[in-house]
Order: sequence, then C-alpha cells, then structure tokens
Amino acid sequence: MKKYNVAVVGATGNVGREILNIVDERKFPVKKLFAVASSKSEGTKISYGNDKEIEVQSLDKFKFEGIDFVLSSPGSKISAKFVPNAIKEGAIVIDNTSHFRMKKDVPLIVPE
Repeated sequence: MKKYNVAVVGATGNVGREILNIVDERKFPVKKLFAVASSKSEGTKISYGNDKEIEVQSLDKFKFEGIDFVLSSPGSKISAKFVPNAIKEGAIVIDNTSHFRMKKDVPLIVPE
C-alpha cells in the first residue's frame, strides 16, 4: 500500500486536532505526518489518537516540497497566503476555510 506525506495546517486549533485524530482513527496510509501552525506554537507537542504525540512546526518556515496532501483549517487569510505555495510544490490541498469556497476552478467537497 502506498503511503503519503501529510501536513495538517492549523494543527493546534480544534479542527486541526480533530483532523489529526481522524487521520489516526481511520488509519490513513501516512508515511510522514506534519503538524503545522503559527510560529507561536512552534516546538510544542500535541497529542492525538490514543497515544501519539507530534511536534508542531511553524507555517512560516514549513517547506511543502514532498508533501502529498495538505489538510488545512488555519483561517481564510492564512490559507490565502500558503495554499498557492503548497499547490506549486505539488501538494493536493483540502482547505476547510471559506477562502476558496466559491472559486469556479476549485471543487467543493462536502464530506459525509
């Protein structure tokens, strides 16, 4: 089974932490998981799943090179800044903010 490099942007927020839990719970085939948030959270550790912990990296410094999927919920203004760069680096971005919601060239995904 192929595994993927996944970045969760906004990982320290309520939605971001829930995304981490769901990725773990659903056993998404992760090669490497990255928790990304604001620079004020850089270096902190957050728990997810039953017994996992991950160190937060700063969005300002994070390189999206080699990232397959970005699961994002940091707020519209922040998404507007980093999503184009993540896409340029080849990542598929699923953004939970309203910034791209009504763009004609961006598919709207409604889960479950």
